[in-house]
Amino acid sequence: DVSSPKHGQVDPFNMPHVGGNMWAGGTGGRDTAGLGGKGGPYRLDAGHRVYQVSQAEKDAVPEEVKRAAREMGEKAFKQRLKEIQMSEYDASTYERFSGAVRRQVQSLRIILDNLQ
Repeated sequence: DVSSPKHGQVDPFNMPHVGGNMWAGGTGGRDTAGLGGKGGPYRLDAGHRVYQVSQAEKDAVPEEVKRAAREMGEKAFKQRLKEIQMSEYDASTYERFSGAVRRQVQSLRIILDNLQ
């Protein structure tokens, strides 16, 4: 069951963590920032293979936990914008321009990775 969203502990060795309720950047778990889980405050990719919980499990998360996770994610987003000295308007403008060329940038990254 989910209880309350949190960032989670950071693994100093960046080992992959699947499931559970402890590690930031894990996959398929609950309550912590990561990928493929449920009830976490925001997505956090530690570079490991992603394990997904079912959509039914995600839909079963209580509304108060979803609300708390959204609030925590929004707070972290605003804090990150402050750290990089960017306003919410700047972020939305950046996203608009970035989104327009995202596919081309991804293609270019693939080409450059293959050339390396």
